[in-house]
Amino acid sequence: MPDDLKNLTARISACRICADHLPLGPRPVVVPRPTARILIVGQAPGTKVHESGIPWNDRSGDRLREWLGLDRETFYGSERIAIMPMGFCYPGVLPNGGDAPPRPECAAEWHEPLLAHMPEIELVVLAGMYAQAHYLGKARKKTLTETVKSWREYGPRYLPLPHPSWRSGNLLKKNPWIEAEILPHLRAEVARLLA
Repeated sequence: MPDDLKNLTARISACRICADHLPLGPRPVVVPRPTARILIVGQAPGTKVHESGIPWNDRSGDRLREWLGLDRETFYGSERIAIMPMGFCYPGVLPNGGDAPPRPECAAEWHEPLLAHMPEIELVVLAGMYAQAHYLGKARKKTLTETVKSWREYGPRYLPLPHPSWRSGNLLKKNPWIEAEILPHLRAEVARLLA
């Protein structure tokens, strides 16, 4: 890793911008790689990821790796895959028990500097509505389902997906075209970019 990227990741590791809002305190989880061709942009770490410091180290990660057609070793070991959530730290839960939204400070402060160190990225997987809102902006449709259904409009750079949490199970059942059309395309692109 180049020294300037090492310095940037050290600053991110020491980040305390939103510490007062984090129920478990800061523990930024991000994996920038200067040779990455694929960037995974998710929401924010859950409690398991916060505890381990390993991104996507939970059931959502299992499903994401299945969608990508990758085993754990390749997902974590490839220098061609970078991981950058919208919020780098665990944001807590909402009163209804759902995950709190990612803190907005991370993307505003860190995404552009990190992207500047990853010039080879060709595919940005936008897992969930927060990533899609940030990266697609006004081009995003009214609902997540409509945005994902319009995936061809955002390519080849961006590929919007539902978040791979257990909550997306019903969405996948109601929309079989996700598994029939999008996931084969995703797996083919991942295989091409990792070759």
